[in-house]
Order: sequence, then structure tokens, then C-alpha cells
Amino acid sequence: MKKLNYYVLDVFTDTKYKGNQLSVVYTDDELELSQYHAISREFGYSETSFVNYSTTENVLKVRSFTPAEFEVIGAGHNLLGAVCLALIKGWDIFKHQDGEPSVIIKDTRIPLRVTEIDGLPYVAMKQQPAKVISTIPADRIAQAIGLSPGDLNLNGWEINIVETEVAHLMVPVKNLAALQKAVPDKSLLKQLSKKYDFEGFYLFTTNQPDAPYIAEARFFNPGMGIDEDPATGTAAGPLAGYLEKLGHIKQNQDYQILQGTAVQHPSSIHVKVAGDGVWVSGSSVIVMEGTLYL
Repeated sequence: MKKLNYYVLDVFTDTKYKGNQLSVVYTDDELELSQYHAISREFGYSETSFVNYSTTENVLKVRSFTPAEFEVIGAGHNLLGAVCLALIKGWDIFKHQDGEPSVIIKDTRIPLRVTEIDGLPYVAMKQQPAKVISTIPADRIAQAIGLSPGDLNLNGWEINIVETEVAHLMVPVKNLAALQKAVPDKSLLKQLSKKYDFEGFYLFTTNQPDAPYIAEARFFNPGMGIDEDPATGTAAGPLAGYLEKLGHIKQNQDYQILQGTAVQHPSSIHVKVAGDGVWVSGSSVIVMEGTLYL
């Protein structure tokens, strides 16, 4: 009987039982695809990450799956939690790397920046520059999220599909009250994401410039088995890039996005738009660990 060590972390937070829950399994080698799927279903979190250190490539390699058997390739909470775990546990994953540290998720190398705040690792992951792909009319989205087209009028901003690594739909919502009352229709959301070729719906409303958060957001992605995600780095990056293109935020400044309050797991996602990409940052804490049997 093969044994694997596993860990459960709360990601995009420095406080236990907040943030986005992530299970991480350490493997010596690649598993069979059916094993990745079975283990991810067993944990039942929005994503489970599997990590191993490649001595041939001198890098930590990560693969992430949802319980619905989709593989996730973006630099979101699935990658952040895996890297934070390695650093908290003292795994020397950058010892043979020259220059900027990096990890690989599936086949993509992700540059990182690592610091420490109050004894916890603080990891920034670099995404590609944001690309606005297309616009979708408000009336096609409103019904699917239980709001009126008027609820989706925020500063006259359009509802756009935006991509840094993964294409998500940026849905401006006029105020916090409307954001909180949104109720997704999973069937309609799946139809829309398939028709327009994007993954998730990132509903957001902006706060005042002097507020601690530049925006508060909610994320729905039933097409990949995620009803509502407490923190979504792969959507926060596109949102930051979108807001910068709109002139709402500036390049090379740190901002925070609040997500997860609707599911009682508030998460703080730090973002910074640079000329050559978008940095998405945060920390994580371990809440459980144990042994998994294959």
C-alpha cells in the first residue's frame, strides 16, 4: 500500500479558517490520471494540487485538479498554496536555480517573487499582460446571475472577457448590495461560458480610492465544478489588468481585492500591474496534514 503525505492550507490569507481551502499532496512521481481525479474528489475542495520536486529540471512541479476532473493550469490559489507549503515546510525548492525563482505548473514555468511578512512566506506569481478578448451585452449576463441589466452598470464599464493566463468574464456590478444579492443559475452560466469560450464569472464592484480594497469580488465557475470560489488568483490578475486599462488603477502600485465574504471565507488578493505582466500575491497557512493511502 502506497502512502502519500497531504496538507490542507487556507490560501490568500494569514489567518486559519479564512481564505480559500486547498489540499496539497506530495508525490515522488507522476500519478495515473484516474488517481489525480479520485483524490481530488475525495478532498472535495475547489482544487487539489499535487507537487513533486524534479531533480532533472531543478524545480517544483505542480499539477492541479478540480473534483469535476478538470485540470487547472493558471497561477491562482492552487499554485500559491503549493509554493507556500514548500516554504513553510523548509523544502529548498530554489537551491539550484539561478536568477528569479520559478515553479512549473503542468508545462508552464511561472516566475515568482518571495518575501516574508510576520513569519509567513509571501509569494507573488507573475501572469501574462491582460488581454481584452471580447464584450458581452449586460442583458445576456444579468439573468444568469439573478440581477437586472441596470445592476451591471458601474461607471459605464463593459462586461469583457479578459485573459492573463485563463480567460474569465469581468462583470462590473453597480454597488456592494447588488453584488451580495447575486444568485447564479449554474445551467445558464455553463451555457454562456461554453458559447463565448471563457471559464469563470468574476463579479466585482469598486470601492473608494482610500478604502483598503480596490474592489470586492465574487467568482462562479460551475463549468469546472466550482459553485463559488473564496479566492481566485487567475481572475484577480485579469481584473487588475482590466482596471488598469480603464485608468482606474496605476501600474507598479500594490492593490488588494477582497473576495470570499459571501461564503464566510474572506480572502485578500494582492495585485500589481507591471509593464510586462500582472503580479498576483498572497500568503497561506497550514490547517491540516496527514497520510493518504493509495
